[in-house]
Amino acid sequence: MFDSLSAKFASAFSSLRSKGRIKASDLDDIAAELERALLDSDVAISVARDFIATVIKRSNEVLDQVNKSTNPAQAIFDIVHEELIAILGGSARRIRLAKNPPTVIMLAGLQGAGKTTLAGKLAKYLKDQGNTPLLIASDLQRPNAVTQLQVVGDSIKVPVFAPEPGNGVGDPVAVAKAGKKYAEEKLHNIVIVDTAGRLGVDDELMKQAASIRDAVSPDEILFVVDAMIGQDAVRTAEAFLAGVGFDGVVLTKLDGDARGGAALSITQVTGKPIMFASTGEKISEFDLFYPDRMASRILGLGDIATLAETAKSAFDSDTAASLEAKFASGDEFTLDDFLAQLEAMKKMGSMTKLLGMLPGANSGAMKKQLESFDESELVRTQAIVQSMTPTERRDVKILNGSRRARIAKGSGRAVSEVNSLVERFTGAQKMMKAMRSGKGMPGGMALPPGMGMPAALGGMGGTRPAAKAQPPKKKSRSGNPAKRAAEQG
Repeated sequence: MFDSLSAKFASAFSSLRSKGRIKASDLDDIAAELERALLDSDVAISVARDFIATVIKRSNEVLDQVNKSTNPAQAIFDIVHEELIAILGGSARRIRLAKNPPTVIMLAGLQGAGKTTLAGKLAKYLKDQGNTPLLIASDLQRPNAVTQLQVVGDSIKVPVFAPEPGNGVGDPVAVAKAGKKYAEEKLHNIVIVDTAGRLGVDDELMKQAASIRDAVSPDEILFVVDAMIGQDAVRTAEAFLAGVGFDGVVLTKLDGDARGGAALSITQVTGKPIMFASTGEKISEFDLFYPDRMASRILGLGDIATLAETAKSAFDSDTAASLEAKFASGDEFTLDDFLAQLEAMKKMGSMTKLLGMLPGANSGAMKKQLESFDESELVRTQAIVQSMTPTERRDVKILNGSRRARIAKGSGRAVSEVNSLVERFTGAQKMMKAMRSGKGMPGGMALPPGMGMPAALGGMGGTRPAAKAQPPKKKSRSGNPAKRAAEQG
């Protein structure tokens, strides 16, 4: 979502870094560039101007001291980074649990913001932390809203309290109140109330939401907003804050291609933190909103913390322990281990999105590589490995020409693709050995145990294949027909 903003910020700082000494006029120039970038991204005018004014003030205060350093542009960059974190909320805020369960969480927002799907994502997130959530279907207005919530609840194994069919039938306030009582009786420690929205803010919507609020006395009211509606998100948030009130914001559709100004405006305008963000359509693509991580991504610093957490969650404990023990003992990394990593990588979701969290992902060269990354390469690679026998996966050295021809036929791939995979995997094995010994790390530093992911990524080569593979250099021809065929690719 922030690709355009990131590119413009990078361009502005690129010109600043080319200067050996920074003058006040240079600060004015970069401030103008940053302000234009913010406004182009739909950031509220008041927020953009306040942000720039603060950056200029802080930069001028330290300008003399900054110019004595070896990298004056970096000091200005650090100030921008700190101020971005500040307007995004400063730090992550978690759900406040009630002293006496159940904790009641009420969702509010316009129709189309994604409240019902978000209710399921939030329920799964809380369930994965050991809670026992209950979903309450109080959106009785939108067609099939109750059915949709029931389908979502079934998919994540979370019960749904839905005594009314909806589609205009039933009293949403009574349902919410009865649902809270049901949760108390069944010992659910968290209640999530899905409420109705409208296509726009109106008195009826506000009155109904306020009545549900008064009936269930929620511990948290979360305003759910579509991040793709730009500055309208801020105006809608202000209306809900005045009409119903809320404690935190949830941004949906952060994976979209809109300009993303809502994320940079809403906290500053309303004074309420962004608590969660939905980054995709999958039920698992949802997490706490971390202002420092988002600021780092906007400035091209990547989001290694989220990437590491995603990788860790994708590996089951047994697989991770096995790989860690193998790495520590010095055992050979095999294609069986590689296959386990491929399975984990598929659980992690879109590789393009994950690799986009690496530092410099929005830079020209790396951005082109990510755009050409072929997600289906994972499937093709997996098919090749699964077409091998257990013995072949344990020892790639036995893969002669006839074996490779058989594997290619079994996986529906070309022999050249099998050859390429074996070559890249052998390179990954060597890299693992080098990192284990410290020879492949800066300063001779050994890689800590459990870091098996680089081998899988290093062995992938996920860019889309060229239309025609380049023929290998001519060598002496083998007398074995299958091997000769393999050599010819």
